[in-house]
Amino acid sequence: MSMTTTFRIVRLSLAFAVAASVVVTAIPAGAQERRERKTILELLFGTPKRKEVVREPQVRKPRTANRKKKQTTTVATKPEPAAIEKLPDAKVVLVVGDFIAGSLGEGLIAAFEATPGIVVERRTNGSSGIVREDYYNWPTSLPTLITETKPALIVVSMGANDRQQMTVGGEKEKFRSEAWTKEYEARVGRLATLARNGGKPMMWIGMPAFQSSAMTADMTTLNNIYRAGVEKAGGEFVDIWDGFVDENGKFVISGSDINGQQVRLRGSDGINFTKAGKRKLAFYVEKEIRRVLGDAAADGPGLQGDLKDLVVTAPAEDTEITKTQPISLADPALDGGTALLGGAVIKGNGKSLREKLVEKGEIADAPLGRVDDFRVNKVATP
Repeated sequence: MSMTTTFRIVRLSLAFAVAASVVVTAIPAGAQERRERKTILELLFGTPKRKEVVREPQVRKPRTANRKKKQTTTVATKPEPAAIEKLPDAKVVLVVGDFIAGSLGEGLIAAFEATPGIVVERRTNGSSGIVREDYYNWPTSLPTLITETKPALIVVSMGANDRQQMTVGGEKEKFRSEAWTKEYEARVGRLATLARNGGKPMMWIGMPAFQSSAMTADMTTLNNIYRAGVEKAGGEFVDIWDGFVDENGKFVISGSDINGQQVRLRGSDGINFTKAGKRKLAFYVEKEIRRVLGDAAADGPGLQGDLKDLVVTAPAEDTEITKTQPISLADPALDGGTALLGGAVIKGNGKSLREKLVEKGEIADAPLGRVDDFRVNKVATP
């Protein structure tokens, strides 16, 4: 082979090498990485054709969910008692006043719900009072309400809105000034006289304590005015103060209800009453109403339940009653013996340790072994 031919072969080999490098560089880097290397067997005998395996589509079987059925729990509710029908000649209790009277009226309606002989008529104005007659004039409205309802008893409660100035003789007087107090006492007396017109029984309910200490102090002063004016007119003042304070006389949000259970009596504002508080407020008045109206305030038949079995009836006249002499608790013959258990009766000198200490300054010896036993000869006594 000549040199020229050899040179051509070398040039041709270089050309193929350059072309191969160009092709390799033209393939993306990602394709080069994905290209698998051939084994020695594949280089000698070639790469066998791979059979394409067709995968069967996976069909998901629906899951059978075992859902537990919710069990509907039925709460046993007590059947509401049937409404007691009021008697045609039921006596009317008229409740008038401000928002305190409104709460009182709701409590009285619940209290006499099972009483066929009493009907509670609540005619209140929450923002009214004795001071602002320009807003709501009770001396003018009360006679009209009495004529309309024909009450057998009148319940009055107002004063919670009266901590403000009052117009007296064309001048505005400050709350609790001398002129203000004098005019307020006159208005209370006039209103109490109107409620007592015709000789009807009248009850004026005092104001309760409130969360504000200043308001509570003012209500104490106003209650004294109400008591004096009502009793002068021949009415009855009902004091409810102790029902809404603690043993120290301080306002309480929660307290005992009419059943002795601890409940919330007042709202979050420290002024209004809860349902339990309204019922307790009415409890004080309910007792007085039942006392005054007597038989009309008796509950309907069949409402005492099993309590009728507790009623003790008087024995018949022909019943033989065996009478026995009273037995003294100190009688030793009760157990058939003549002495106390354990031996004879120990007789003392009749004076207690306190009397010995006061009269003679004598102190009983401390028990043997106690820290205050200072005896020299510590001999245990039998």
